[in-house]
Amino acid sequence: MSGGTRSFEMARRLVSSGHDVHIVTTFRQQTKLKGWFQTEEAGIYVHWYPIAYSNRMNYFMRIAAFIKFAFVAAQKATSLKGDLIFATSTPLTIGLPAVYAARKCKAPMVFEVRDLWPDVPIAIGALKNQTLVYVARKLEEFVYRNSARVIALSPGIKEGVAKSGYPEDFIKVVPNGCDFDLFEVSLEIGKSFRNQYAWLKGRPLVLYSGTLGKINGVDYLVRLAAHVKSLDSEIRFLVVGEGREESLVRGLAEKLDVLDNNFFMLPALRKEDMASIYSAATIVTSLFVDLKAMEVNSANKFFDALAAGRPIAINYGGWQAELLKDEGAGLLLDWQNLDASARYLTSKLRDKPWLEAAGNAARDLGRSRFCRNTLYGLFEQQLNNAFAERRL
Repeated sequence: MSGGTRSFEMARRLVSSGHDVHIVTTFRQQTKLKGWFQTEEAGIYVHWYPIAYSNRMNYFMRIAAFIKFAFVAAQKATSLKGDLIFATSTPLTIGLPAVYAARKCKAPMVFEVRDLWPDVPIAIGALKNQTLVYVARKLEEFVYRNSARVIALSPGIKEGVAKSGYPEDFIKVVPNGCDFDLFEVSLEIGKSFRNQYAWLKGRPLVLYSGTLGKINGVDYLVRLAAHVKSLDSEIRFLVVGEGREESLVRGLAEKLDVLDNNFFMLPALRKEDMASIYSAATIVTSLFVDLKAMEVNSANKFFDALAAGRPIAINYGGWQAELLKDEGAGLLLDWQNLDASARYLTSKLRDKPWLEAAGNAARDLGRSRFCRNTLYGLFEQQLNNAFAERRL
């Protein structure tokens, strides 16, 4: 499906390593099916429960969906009688059925933290009620306390988990990874995509792919496109994705007279269909609103760009910004100064030697630090350590 595929990539590697893997998850697409149903995907037994969910929902509707899933997932996970329970979050509520199943099955639990909840909803103002904040903090402590091991997707997330009092020695950083087998494709694949669109052809392309949610701040790219338009009308911007802010982004693009001019939008695609678009991109962007809490993120699109060998432009600080700066694999855009960012971006898009060097640096960085197969070894080791200690 569209979106992050980390769980699938790790699960299929677990199967290849000889493990018996069951995934308990939601089926978010429209269906007439009621209750649990099962499929087999790449040797993984996937247990689906239909629950409507979308980034278009408001915060409380999403919380309701999370709670509903937590209730049904607890029963299903317990019935599978696993030797080890692994839970990957967001949201933090995913820890509830995992803790329940771990206790019932007398099995260790490993908890993976993909975003620091409840820090992020508190930072964006989605969680304001002090009672709810208190409950969320207690839930965080409860889940960590019941985890034999924790996997963090970035150094900053590891630091955040450790601040809660969880033993740092039991936390392992396993960031999102690069799928070279998927994104390292022939240049002809990208040219084929370009030739489908008269507005693109051989022009420079700035790509954003992913969720259009409040936290992503994709309206920044619309405003940037408006500034770039006056500097170089041939540069194209493409957004591929969906989410609650989609209509806002589209409306702003119409208002600023860039929609279908130098700014274009396509619906979300499965990850395996994104390789041609990444191949066609000149620069790939990773964006967030101006919040300190987002500097610890481990966004999939960042690593997909590395795998595709494309320079990356981001508008936030933190560990990824330091990587790009140190390795020469991309550029940092100023969140506040759009005019300066537009001039900087435009100059780089027309600098062929820089584009080639930055693209090569991105690919080298992906291979040396973020190869999915290498990261899987760290991931499996954390699970094996939790299992082995429980058996002693």
